[in-house]
Amino acid sequence: MSPTQPVIQVRDVRKTYELGGIQVRALRGVTLQIERGEYVAIMGPSGSGKSTLMHILGCLDMPTSGSYRINGVDVHGLDEDDLSDLRNRHIGFVFQAFNLIPRTRALANVALPLQYAGLPKPERLRRAKTALAMVGLSDRADHLPSELSGGQQQRVAVARALVTNPAMILADEPTGNLDTHSTREVLDVFGHLNRQGRTIILITHEEEVAGHAGRVIRVRDGRIVADTGDDRLQEAVA
Repeated sequence: MSPTQPVIQVRDVRKTYELGGIQVRALRGVTLQIERGEYVAIMGPSGSGKSTLMHILGCLDMPTSGSYRINGVDVHGLDEDDLSDLRNRHIGFVFQAFNLIPRTRALANVALPLQYAGLPKPERLRRAKTALAMVGLSDRADHLPSELSGGQQQRVAVARALVTNPAMILADEPTGNLDTHSTREVLDVFGHLNRQGRTIILITHEEEVAGHAGRVIRVRDGRIVADTGDDRLQEAVA
């Protein structure tokens, strides 16, 4: 793989759902490229297609037409096992609800993806400790989620996303359940990781949160209508 290979290449992607006999066009020809090391926020109101785009970028759904490559790999025609492997190797997910296992300590929560990948326990623990250190939580490794603040729980979730060394972190409304202080903690972590060269894609409806990204993409009615990384779309009208 070329070191200049874009992490994300989306070409004329369309997604149509069938709901009660009615066709809903969630995406209407989205073209998008995200380079390695970018920090991108994707914004849009409810029903804009933002969540559908996130699911396709995360290989959780497939486009009806168009092409999508992640790290140079074309997802078209991949079966569910191949898609699962692609997600595990290339994408680190962070969700609004944290999704930590309640009775499992922070270190074990972070190491879990490596267990699924079949790595031996000493290597799992070593990499999990490194990931916790990257989000500033080395001293919370033995704590249960219930013993952590909301911001700390989300930072554990970020460490879990990092532990497989993915091509990108895909974060879906990661600050939606957090107070102002915890939001700042989590955004500081994303900023630090991006400065280290990590590719961050943040899905959010909050302007203040999106303002931390280096590039903001706005989606409306299934189309990209503004992209601060693409002069052709600057302040475009749908």
